[in-house]
Amino acid sequence: MGVSRLTLQLLGLALAAVLSGAAPAPVPAQGLGRVISPIVTLDRDRLFAGTLYGQRVNRELEAASNAMAAETRKIEAALEEEERQLTEQRQTLDPAAFRDLAQAFDEKVQALRAERETAQANLRRQIEDAQTAFFERIGPILGALVRERGAVMILDRRAILLTAADVDITEAAIARIDATLGDGGAQDSAVDSPLSVPDAGAPETTPAPGDGAEGAIPPATNSGN
Repeated sequence: MGVSRLTLQLLGLALAAVLSGAAPAPVPAQGLGRVISPIVTLDRDRLFAGTLYGQRVNRELEAASNAMAAETRKIEAALEEEERQLTEQRQTLDPAAFRDLAQAFDEKVQALRAERETAQANLRRQIEDAQTAFFERIGPILGALVRERGAVMILDRRAILLTAADVDITEAAIARIDATLGDGGAQDSAVDSPLSVPDAGAPETTPAPGDGAEGAIPPATNSGN
């Protein structure tokens, strides 16, 4: 997912939490041993990957992606075998009968390809939903950190060219999120259950992406020409 939507969502949630709370009392910089700044920074990707919650989601995503890859390889092998058998029958079948079989096979391949594209889109949506749920859930936590720092705004660290090291709250946010949410698995949320492999509903075997989330369904045969 692109940076813009989730980043804006994260900033909006954190700022809402900040603005909804009481204004923090001024704290001397020397008392905290760090610079007091109205702006703090956060590495969004490192935040997600570094928390127990994000690590759990990433494990589930990897398992789902691997399952889809294995499923696709099985489907591809089945289609290749079916195409081989169809080619062998060409010598013994009436041309019209062969054309009918070839057309049916082509339609099957096209249907499997469309179903797999839908399954891939569903998995991408699950990834997006899981990340969105994470940033929605951590909004109050980030808001509390911002108030404690005497700040009023979070910026994505990647948008900052140069800043004082101690205005970055990523590590503090990871520790606070882990202490508050753990891996998030005990929460009642659809996206917090293990992410599943979308069922394409294909007959006998179900197509899935090849090496990773993208898989190649064998091209439709032109044997009937």
